[in-house]
Amino acid sequence: MNGPLLAGERLAELALAPLTYPEVGATLRKGGLPAGYRHLRRRVVVGHGSEDLDRATEALLGWAVHRAAGVRVLPSSPLVVPAVVAELRLGPGPLSLRAPIRVVDVVDGPRRRGFAYGTLPGHPETGEESFVVAMGDDGDVTFTVRAFSRPDGALTRVSGPVARRVQRGVVDRYLRSLQSFVRRAG
Repeated sequence: MNGPLLAGERLAELALAPLTYPEVGATLRKGGLPAGYRHLRRRVVVGHGSEDLDRATEALLGWAVHRAAGVRVLPSSPLVVPAVVAELRLGPGPLSLRAPIRVVDVVDGPRRRGFAYGTLPGHPETGEESFVVAMGDDGDVTFTVRAFSRPDGALTRVSGPVARRVQRGVVDRYLRSLQSFVRRAG
């Protein structure tokens, strides 16, 4: 269920690679996202109460949300923790789009949990994306995805609106996959 882990030279290469942007942690801070990037924020209710918060957290921090959304995750750890690196892959086999990332921060509060990852060299974009589940005072459990990004390669720059649609489509799948996971587990 956790899928394969990255190994060998590729893992070592990603572990040493620098992030491709300077605004590390901006998606988890309150306030606006950095200028000079496209911004994305999506939020959906996924459940209600502390049990649903726990279910959502388990799915999110075990990479299940990404996998259920159709993203192949090849992580250095089966659980999301700070500094984990992963290669995300979208698309079929050897033709898949590779997107190396590093977890830059993890949120582990009593009512707010999640993480943010940043792009590494070779990712088609540069920027950061965060995934946070939170329980409000009314007990509703929400899932929020926030991102800032810009193209970081000729293919991404040329694809323009198509790349933005792909990103929004993948985020929509993240949101639906967590909603579905919490419903099935409940």
